[in-house]
Amino acid sequence: MASAREEILQRIRNAQVPPAQPVVRGYNRTGPGGVELFAERVADYRAIVHTVSNVPEALKPLMGKRIVAPADVPPEWLIDGVTWLHEPLSIEELDQADGVLTGCAAAIADTGTIVLDGGEAQGRRALTLLPDYHLCVVRADQIANSVPEALQRLEPTRPLTFISGPSATSDIELNRVEGVHGPRTLEVLIVAD
Repeated sequence: MASAREEILQRIRNAQVPPAQPVVRGYNRTGPGGVELFAERVADYRAIVHTVSNVPEALKPLMGKRIVAPADVPPEWLIDGVTWLHEPLSIEELDQADGVLTGCAAAIADTGTIVLDGGEAQGRRALTLLPDYHLCVVRADQIANSVPEALQRLEPTRPLTFISGPSATSDIELNRVEGVHGPRTLEVLIVAD
């Protein structure tokens, strides 16, 4: 007589089937999109959007503020007149900062979404969740037209954060409250080619 364990394992072996054939996914990987659609969609989420050609010039409104910047942001972004805070920072220090400046891994025109993966100019996830203001620089060549196109550009083993506008939630009566799970204000600088 077989033990309960052996009986269960045998049932599992008997239930296994040959691996399924790969599913063919005919996603539209391009479609309409581009800088204009991304700017429109991200603005629909109540983000502040600017299309710029000179990032340091566009950062001048940050002067006089205490801004967190990942260690590997381009040096030209670190303009004079801003108190730049760099890692390591405690949760309290992050919470007391006026905001954070980051780049991104990709952006999606169709959905107005910014994708962070902790890579270059992005820092750790907490940097973009605790300060009440997030300024994200998105290069035009980082804007994918569709979600499938963006996913092809991303490394799936990296920690991905998808941001569609400022943090917001709605209660049972559908009253929108911003800044509950992240920054209350999202500002996006789209760097034109």
